Amino acid sequence: MRSKFARTLAAASAATLLPCSAFAQAATPAKLDSGDTAWMLTATMLVLLMTIPGLALFYGGMVRAKNLLSVLMQCFAITALVTILWVVYGYSLAFDTTGMTAGTTNLHSFIGGLGHGMLTGLTPGSLYQTVPEAVFVMFQMTFAIITPALIVGAIAERMKFSALLVFTALWFTLVYLPIAHMVWGGPGSFLGDLGVLDFAGGTVVHINAGIAGLIGCLVIGKRRGYPTTAMPPHNLGYTLVGASMLWLGWFGFNAGSAVAANGSAGMAMLVTQIATAAAAIGWTAIEWIIHRRASVLGIASGAVAGLVAITPAAGTCGPGGALVLGLVAGFVCFFSATSLKRKFGYDDSLDVFGVHAIAGIIGALLTGPLAAPALGGFGTVTDLGLQLWIQFKGVSFTVVYSAVLSYAIFKGIKVTMGLRVDEEQEQIGLDLALHEERGYNLS
Repeated sequence: MRSKFARTLAAASAATLLPCSAFAQAATPAKLDSGDTAWMLTATMLVLLMTIPGLALFYGGMVRAKNLLSVLMQCFAITALVTILWVVYGYSLAFDTTGMTAGTTNLHSFIGGLGHGMLTGLTPGSLYQTVPEAVFVMFQMTFAIITPALIVGAIAERMKFSALLVFTALWFTLVYLPIAHMVWGGPGSFLGDLGVLDFAGGTVVHINAGIAGLIGCLVIGKRRGYPTTAMPPHNLGYTLVGASMLWLGWFGFNAGSAVAANGSAGMAMLVTQIATAAAAIGWTAIEWIIHRRASVLGIASGAVAGLVAITPAAGTCGPGGALVLGLVAGFVCFFSATSLKRKFGYDDSLDVFGVHAIAGIIGALLTGPLAAPALGGFGTVTDLGLQLWIQFKGVSFTVVYSAVLSYAIFKGIKVTMGLRVDEEQEQIGLDLALHEERGYNLS
């Protein structure tokens, strides 16, 4: 994310803020920096904490009690599955730069090679910029893990566990890896060469997963009884604790994307805090105006919207821009997760599209303008209209690519092994029906 951002800036004729990409040859020999390494080890653990237990608890508290374990299991299993796939071929397909040249479009502009499958060539002494390459591999792995895990929230309480694992493997391979490579793959990557700015994953992670979640909930269908049957969260305490872990872990997500313990990381941490707080207050304020009350679920959802929105802009946005971006994300996502969903009637169980896709789009579009020094940013964008157009093209491509491929994967699984549990299993709850366990001892 970090190095990739450098390349996108270079492609946009902007100043390079960060060094070279994975597997690229540095102009000068890389030298290990213990401070950078210590920070990246910490950041990596923080990002992993975002999925287990952060996202697991955040989602787990919002489902009904009979489906708690199913959500926790899905997040945990995705963590294990993607780890294996990342080692076997994921890292190589995302970051192998063989055959890539800036300004040249070929197959490797869209996907990397397999030259580094099974992490071939990785040794304890291998370096990526100023940190051990093994740390960078692990850091990127945590991003690859949380992205498909986010999709779980859109299809919660009705998808078969076996189908979810097959979907995760296919989606990770056909959707996540190509988008990651196209944005962050270095000179010659398709979206990178267009000049798309994405510091830590607004397009790669949040728009990508949010669109897939929307497609998934449309293909799999509504939960039985939705929307006439009340389906309130069973434990908002879990949800708030999970949101708190996401907030904490996001400092690794964004500040870690500098791949260094430096000023860029420090500013990314600051603007992340500001945008998150602004979105939480923004959501709460509009909720108070409309419903005359402030809810725990609302303030937690608002905070996540702010975290998502600041992600692509964290490397170039200033404090003032972060404040504005957070407020906008909080306001807009309140309506996208409530009014928009009711209007169109889709059952996005835990608002993956309404929060992640919408906030991701807001953040990605505004990343360019907010990088301009004239608006308090730290990039070198001078033509705000041009950069906004570039960001729009990047968002549009990601939306279409994710939607088409996600639809094909979901439909393929539906007509072969089936996507959802049967009516009796859904009524009993996935904890008992699929895992023969209970989240709570009722005796």
